[in-house]
Amino acid sequence: MTDSGFPYLSVLTLAPLVGAVVVACIPRAKAQVAKTVALVWSLAVLAFSIVMYVDFQVGDHAPRFQFVESYPWIPTWDARFTFAADGIALVMLLLIAVLVPVVILASWHDVDETQRSASTYFALLLAFEFTMIGVFAAADVFLFYVFFEVMLIPMYFIIGSFGGVRRQYAAVKFFLYSLVGGLFMLAAVIGLWVLGGHTFDFTKLADAASGLDTNTARWLFLGFFIAFAIKAPFFPFHTWLPDAGGAAPVGAAALLVGVMDKVGTFGILRYCLPLFPEASRWFAPAALVLAVIGIIYAALLAVGQNDLKRLVSYTSIAHFGFIGIGIFAFTTQAGTGSVLYMVNHGLATGLLFLVVGMFIARRGSALVSDFGGAGKLLPVLAGIMLFAGLASLALPGTAPFVSEFLVLIGTFTVHKAYAVIATAGIILAAAYVLWMIQRTTQGDLNPALTELPAMRRDITLREKVVVAPLVLLLLLLGFYPKPVTDVINPAVQATMQDVGTTDPAPTAVANGKVGP
Repeated sequence: MTDSGFPYLSVLTLAPLVGAVVVACIPRAKAQVAKTVALVWSLAVLAFSIVMYVDFQVGDHAPRFQFVESYPWIPTWDARFTFAADGIALVMLLLIAVLVPVVILASWHDVDETQRSASTYFALLLAFEFTMIGVFAAADVFLFYVFFEVMLIPMYFIIGSFGGVRRQYAAVKFFLYSLVGGLFMLAAVIGLWVLGGHTFDFTKLADAASGLDTNTARWLFLGFFIAFAIKAPFFPFHTWLPDAGGAAPVGAAALLVGVMDKVGTFGILRYCLPLFPEASRWFAPAALVLAVIGIIYAALLAVGQNDLKRLVSYTSIAHFGFIGIGIFAFTTQAGTGSVLYMVNHGLATGLLFLVVGMFIARRGSALVSDFGGAGKLLPVLAGIMLFAGLASLALPGTAPFVSEFLVLIGTFTVHKAYAVIATAGIILAAAYVLWMIQRTTQGDLNPALTELPAMRRDITLREKVVVAPLVLLLLLLGFYPKPVTDVINPAVQATMQDVGTTDPAPTAVANGKVGP
């Protein structure tokens, strides 16, 4: 059953899975064919997602959830294959569709075809895309949980089989952290099913959850929140990300940090807040404290990193602190800023990871101390790294500035102290980004770089195609974010209504005094 003329979400979800099977069946000897098929398939998914985005209705009278589909699955549990997308899910689906073909093209030469199967690697990337789309499109709580757990499998094998020196340790740590978080959510899902009328339907559960007693609702909220906080990751559940991001292949790390960890913040917005509004308000002060600590703590750790991939991973933890305070400020401005931050962070950090990967591939090392003055040999790549770094620290004119500004101004209206402390993270962001740029591309040229032929090859045509769409989107959304905010706003407003909060009344200045 579908409420639209075409089953957009089921097709969008299944298409990468079919592509993964096709690519996996291509013989290992035909690696170029496997890469080409994977790239073309991901571009077809992107084109289809753009069509869906254009068809999404925006306006006061547009339904909150669109492209709704529901098919029987497990009748005994009232579990169904139910898909639906609101504005929050839609922009995340489009982000996935944009990043995957970029990552596939960026990873073109990342697999040593004499030792490992390129077909397997690119099939795993498409399989990972399938699970990511599924988790954002699912509107049945049990279906969401299944995708939430299944998405660990392709990334585990990507890290464990194709990662760096510490790949086995990082893969196991990543898997165990996420699995433990998933067990907390499973307990909460079972409790919600028992107390919510033996159904997994999101709409029915939202109605049933309103009748739960206070303590029960808080415990169920906590089960979901811990799972999402680990996935995001929020402080102090963050320690798996630097290891996973540092060990994963660069393209996979871009997807890991650019999209996968957004499942945590998306889950809080989609499930924690609407299902447990009172518990969300009760836990909000603690969540805000953890978010602010994460901003400062991760930024300080980023400053001291010598590994480029771990440095970028720590910057992401700091950025998720901003997303967290925007969610739990419970204002429309801050909420819209948080969702927009999820999109912009995926673009900016994805670009930064990919450019860092281009430097690492040429140098054969991810250590900052092994570079120095690289911009003299690679001026264009150094310029793109500078742009990606400035976008990551939310320079005005780039997309992250808009979302960070919305988060801070929306938070300041209700929690001035948290907003002021969080601004210290902006100063620290300038420190760790600019110091990374200075130590890597500026200063005296490291003589060892001149002995490497690869360091004399500036950006290639393939790499230009990789970075161009991300640079253009970061600039476009930096100056004109309206196409995205128009889609996000209604969903955020509906979520705030579910929580039972209203935006503070505006203030006016009269006779030198500020008042309502």
